[in-house]
Amino acid sequence: MNTIILQEPGDFKQTQKEFDLNLEPGEALLKVHRIGICGTDLHAYAGEQPFFSYPRILGHELGVEVVETGSKVENVSVGDRCSVEPYRYYPEDQAVKSGKPNCAERMSVLGVHEDGGMREYFKFPAKFLHPSEELTYDQLALMEPLGIGCHAVNRANITSEDRVLVVGAGPIGLGALQFALAADAEVAVMEIDEGRMAFCRESFDLAGGVNPLQEDAKEQLRALFGGNLPSVVLDATGNKQSMENAFDLVAHGGRLVYVGLFQGDVTFHDPDFHKKELTLMASRNALAEDFRQIIRFVEQGAIDTDPWITHRARFDEMIGEFDSWLKPESGVIKAMVELT
Repeated sequence: MNTIILQEPGDFKQTQKEFDLNLEPGEALLKVHRIGICGTDLHAYAGEQPFFSYPRILGHELGVEVVETGSKVENVSVGDRCSVEPYRYYPEDQAVKSGKPNCAERMSVLGVHEDGGMREYFKFPAKFLHPSEELTYDQLALMEPLGIGCHAVNRANITSEDRVLVVGAGPIGLGALQFALAADAEVAVMEIDEGRMAFCRESFDLAGGVNPLQEDAKEQLRALFGGNLPSVVLDATGNKQSMENAFDLVAHGGRLVYVGLFQGDVTFHDPDFHKKELTLMASRNALAEDFRQIIRFVEQGAIDTDPWITHRARFDEMIGEFDSWLKPESGVIKAMVELT
């Protein structure tokens, strides 16, 4: 089976790997058609991904085809096109019992803690598959990154009454932006990369854009929002300075959601935090119902996936292209690897 393995930072190897075709009753055998490249893959390649071990088969943003099912699989059938919810969890964990398997104490993420989808075929529990008769494999591979943003917006309970600031216009921030717009909120974006800011302005109906390097961010936000600050700030940067500064950008009584993360401590001035009576939330992964919501929205045309994919490579060409996707000047938003 044709497989790409990240042997150590900066070292991919394409090889033929033997594969056990025997299925457990609840498993499905999946043929991989598309692999979306995400920040996790880029960080793993650069040797900057926490809780990661090598060698590893990357890939968790997947558009797959069901080619065989175990004896107890009922939710999908052979031939179904599916998105993969890549978070394997244990049903007995407290968070899972409370309906929050996305933040289970014990979790294995496909392509991170266990081998992922950079191969022709793999097996996975069918309960984590989300089929669609209408979506393409490209679109199905985008469901997972969209899911991160969708879950963050759902966590913040964003409505049409909210003014929202999305900080960071990478793929996760773009997902949050789209679902905040789908909730009919008024949305602005903060981004220091002018290329990404231009992409946002061209692709989405925004209240405006904010570049904190050009002038005071709060003044820019008040100008966009009629003198007000955003009631919700979604920080998708994973940058310590940005995450700490975000406290100052939220309106009194507002919500701050950390979508991105970094390895370190976040500090804030407690009197200011209390004075505003802020709500601080973390957002991790996505729920099965988030995947179903996204598929429904894309099928109905409420979410447009066309702007997302800016770069493509065939599976056999990916290793040669991968280095370029780490460079900001490449303008990559989402790179997609094609197997068929």
